[in-house]
Amino acid sequence: MNKTKCIIFDLDGTIGNTLPLCIAAFKKAIEPLAGRVLSDKEIIATFGPSEEGTVRALIPAQYERGIEDYLRHYRDMHAMCSAPFEGMTEVLDYAKDRNVRLALVTGKGWRSTEMTLDIFDIRSYFDVIETGSPLGPRKVQGIRSVLSQLGITPEESLYVGDAPSDIEASREAGVPVVSAAWAETADPELLRSFQPDRLFLTIEDFKQYMEQAVQ
Repeated sequence: MNKTKCIIFDLDGTIGNTLPLCIAAFKKAIEPLAGRVLSDKEIIATFGPSEEGTVRALIPAQYERGIEDYLRHYRDMHAMCSAPFEGMTEVLDYAKDRNVRLALVTGKGWRSTEMTLDIFDIRSYFDVIETGSPLGPRKVQGIRSVLSQLGITPEESLYVGDAPSDIEASREAGVPVVSAAWAETADPELLRSFQPDRLFLTIEDFKQYMEQAVQ
């Protein structure tokens, strides 16, 4: 195993349990403008682009209002998830203490990403932050940008994410991938079917693996 010099994290469902918050904020913002009730499944089906893409898909005629309402509700409701998953800050501390470079590649838009990083008080851990695009998924480009900026090879890095799309993006970028299955929103069996390099059900198990990978 190559020594891991860089760990790239997803945000929602990986660092914190923010997916329920996202869905709740979308419902609160979009349902009044759409004049109907939205299911969780309908909202999740639009994920890939940033939240701007979700709003454009569901209420294109009221795009600007929808975005601003979403961000306002996202911030106001963030008490639903006021801290990272238990043990995650210790993971970040351990990596930083051993000079492992940390990066964030998320599909979230930059404004909601900044809100969450500030509320979690973890922004300073990350050397590079790549956020999503309203035009469509860009995790492959985000991962490649991180490696380019930090001067690290794909084999020396690791992506940690909770979705099948994270596995696919990592494979395309040539980066080893760990599936984070510790969130209530994760589907471990579905993730296993995509054959990640490793899958962990708890942050503690991931931390033990990481301690070996960064030696």
